[in-house]
Amino acid sequence: MSVATLWRSPSAPRAVDGPALASPVRLREWLAGLSWNDQYGLIGRADSQMLLGDRVLVLALNGAWAQVVVPDQATPQDPRGYPGWVPVRQLTGGAPVTADEYATVITPTSWLVRGGAATLEVGLGTRLPVLGRTATTARVGLPSGDQMDVSLMDVALTSASGAALPKSGAAVLATARTFLGLRYLWAGTSAFGYDCSGLMYTIFKAHGVLLPRDAQDQAVVGTPVAKQSLQPGDLVFFAAGGVVHHVAMYAGSGMLLDSPDIGKGVQVVSMSTEPYASEFSGARRMIS
Repeated sequence: MSVATLWRSPSAPRAVDGPALASPVRLREWLAGLSWNDQYGLIGRADSQMLLGDRVLVLALNGAWAQVVVPDQATPQDPRGYPGWVPVRQLTGGAPVTADEYATVITPTSWLVRGGAATLEVGLGTRLPVLGRTATTARVGLPSGDQMDVSLMDVALTSASGAALPKSGAAVLATARTFLGLRYLWAGTSAFGYDCSGLMYTIFKAHGVLLPRDAQDQAVVGTPVAKQSLQPGDLVFFAAGGVVHHVAMYAGSGMLLDSPDIGKGVQVVSMSTEPYASEFSGARRMIS
């Protein structure tokens, strides 16, 4: 599936979340069916998301559910990775396909195609092994063992350890700008909806920088930057009661690119407006 949600417990999902539990996930149907209250109701129920091809470590099975950690999503909660629960039907236990070359989606979304038919919509940062190429497409291997094609216009081809996009603050900001107007989604780390730290996590990962998953943990990595020395692509953090609860990206000229809250899309706002001005707690540079 294109995106799997990491739930707090097997009992956390509600009836309205049914499409997010399916295999394959009916992601756009799920998002379209979430009311304002349903979106707020995700708080305390869902904690993060994983993209097609992401690796998880299964800790335990409970009926139709697997307790997992996500190794690429660092958190103090568990040194092995971000913890949570996911339906077993959304996982595969087969050995992953490996290759000398990998395709990473660098557009907001792209379609994986089977037999000429658009079959699975995936988002920025989805990374799959390349099994063959034509002049216009790459044949990629899915964790299920299936094979599909993706347009070469939508992906970057790299080695197993290569970064899909340039590692610079300006490049990171340019990628972030492609999501202006995208809806906020609590726990979201995909191009179908981001929370504040999920947006930063996924974009930086596509540029070869692996951040912790949550804002308070992102706030202690990288290099501290004074407010007057901010450069585009730096991360700016906000706190209440001394606890960091929000992150945005510096966009230059006193502006921030932010995925602020439920009901608001990714936007550019002034640092001088509230609550940004009074809750500013520091900034970090993730790319030197």
